Amino acid sequence: MNSDFQIREHVDLSPYNTMGLAAKARYFISLKSVDQLKEFIADKIWQENQRWILGGGSNVLFIDDFDGLVVHVDIPGKEVVQESDDLVLLKAGAGENWHELVMFCVDKGWGGIENLSLIPGSVGAAPIQNIGAYGTELVDVFHVLEAVNVETGEIHTFTKNECKFGYRDSIFKQEARGKYVVVSVTLRLQKDPQINTVYKALSEALESKGISTPTIKDVSDTVIEIRRSKLPDPAEIGNTGSFFKNPVISESIFDELKERFPDIPHYSVESGAKIPAAWLIDQCGWKGKRFGDAGVHKMQALVIVNYGEATGSEIWSLAQRIQASVEDKFGISLVPEVNVVGKTA
Repeated sequence: MNSDFQIREHVDLSPYNTMGLAAKARYFISLKSVDQLKEFIADKIWQENQRWILGGGSNVLFIDDFDGLVVHVDIPGKEVVQESDDLVLLKAGAGENWHELVMFCVDKGWGGIENLSLIPGSVGAAPIQNIGAYGTELVDVFHVLEAVNVETGEIHTFTKNECKFGYRDSIFKQEARGKYVVVSVTLRLQKDPQINTVYKALSEALESKGISTPTIKDVSDTVIEIRRSKLPDPAEIGNTGSFFKNPVISESIFDELKERFPDIPHYSVESGAKIPAAWLIDQCGWKGKRFGDAGVHKMQALVIVNYGEATGSEIWSLAQRIQASVEDKFGISLVPEVNVVGKTA
């Protein structure tokens, strides 16, 4: 075994998940290079235990202790792999902090991910979730990623089509779940950026600041301001950001709901209507509710928070109660955006 890293036992995971849950991992290892990962795949502990691959920990809910191996992917690095007069292909290690990468690109004047400012988590987790916000998704700037096969240790390069991106979804949450570890992501960025202000809240905020021809820095700064005004900082109060996906329903079901709830907001999408999950949850009276140290944020109903000592099972119980109430009132099933890990999930 490489002396540069070590396997730890019975490790408290609270520093490694933004909900701040004190679940324990039977085994834990932090890997800082592809070579370390490929070497460790041959190890007995890797081969004989169930595994959870952990990035920034911003999209995971540990319901209880994890009786297996948690692999913290902490591979750093940024490299321009191709550049022309108008495009840059930027390769980043899976362990890079996503927001810091966005700030790096904004400072360079490379456009495409400025709308994704202040999203917590790591670069490696971004394509798994196909992160998105304020009118932009990762798929819009994605070029390729490299991932290591967990059985063979071989590196496979996935193209955009091979990743099968969907709404907060990818092949890595479906048929390739648990079969690969993402080690790098390459983004296709613009040197002469096309500014995306289609998202209403963003365009209105820019307009209120008197900015008619925004730069990517203007967009980034404004997104950061909006997010900070609506979403709690995980460093101050434990949370995973948006807990549920915004549900997509058929036009016929939406029309029926519109008759019962004339004020129901929606966004038209190819397959029907996308309903803000936050609105549904708020209409069911959950915003600001607290049960012990588990609660729903007072400013954003889509965010479930840990006020300090909540357990994963308490957070999950609250989430299930929210799901049941939305289902009962609207007939809509809310699907968690977070990965729920544990025996009772």
